[in-house]
Amino acid sequence: MQTEITSMAGTGARTAAETRADTAQLPQVHLPRNAGMELDLDWVARVQANTSAIERRAQTLPGRRSVKKDWQAAWLCKAISLIDLTTLSGDDTAGRVQRLCAKAQQPVSPMILDKLGMTGLTVGAVCVYHDMVTVAVEALKGSGIPVAAVSTGFPAGLSPFHLRLAEIGESVAAGAAEIDIVISRRHVLTGNWQALYDELRAFRAACGDAHVKAILATGELGTLRNVARASLICMMAGADFIKTSTGKEGVNATLPVTLTMIRAIRDYQTRTGYLVGYKPAGGISKAKDALVYLSMIKDELGERWLHPDLFRFGASSLLGDIERQLEHHVTGAYSASWRHALA
Repeated sequence: MQTEITSMAGTGARTAAETRADTAQLPQVHLPRNAGMELDLDWVARVQANTSAIERRAQTLPGRRSVKKDWQAAWLCKAISLIDLTTLSGDDTAGRVQRLCAKAQQPVSPMILDKLGMTGLTVGAVCVYHDMVTVAVEALKGSGIPVAAVSTGFPAGLSPFHLRLAEIGESVAAGAAEIDIVISRRHVLTGNWQALYDELRAFRAACGDAHVKAILATGELGTLRNVARASLICMMAGADFIKTSTGKEGVNATLPVTLTMIRAIRDYQTRTGYLVGYKPAGGISKAKDALVYLSMIKDELGERWLHPDLFRFGASSLLGDIERQLEHHVTGAYSASWRHALA
């Protein structure tokens, strides 16, 4: 069976082979990095968020798009290619990270992929703590899968500033191609936008060629207006991605927060021309949830964002559920979740 993938808006079909080819070519496509801009406090002050309207819109999203059968399988394969496969546990070991990296390179059973007509499917990146960067880099050598490191006193971001900068430098030197940094939430809660901007500019400079994913920890920012303004400040300061959460907060990625952040991305692109990526993280563990997020991204930002250089899922358990759904698609039966362990 040759799986096909189509726009969720119904704009025609493309074969899975064509989709794989597009994805394979992405590393050679030079997307200009977000260079940032001067801090514009007037723009920030004008940013508002109509919470009730955003929540109403978000409530309609799960029921507005439905893909079934081959189409659903194709979109779930797309979701796999957008996952930052993550382990951020205090009991991480080199062996666990090596097994995670093996899973990143072969995320779905070869038997299932063969039935789907898919080859070469991998995740978007592997995300680990700094101490495991060298292990992950070695395990992924030759795969083309980048290593992302959480940094700057993750998850609270309360380490001394010079140590946070040094941590970025160490991760980059160890081979991390992406740095997921955490912002100082107090700057947002007190409205100290200059301090937040200066902090992000310093982090961006310390990352060098490594891409910066700015974690807002939205569950701790209080309001959607704060989320919108913090998103804008991080993009002004040069963030390549904005990310919802560390995964350690009480509330992580939600649809209202996502809608708020991606509309900030759209506004920033309209004004500057730069395309900034988005990463929802924490709490996305079901295949059906991934489909809702993908449909929202396509509706709000467009198809260009449905590639790993502009969209990622920060997840660990999501891959297991997607693999179960794909196995059900080709066999007609669900397997036990323990058969799809990550590491």
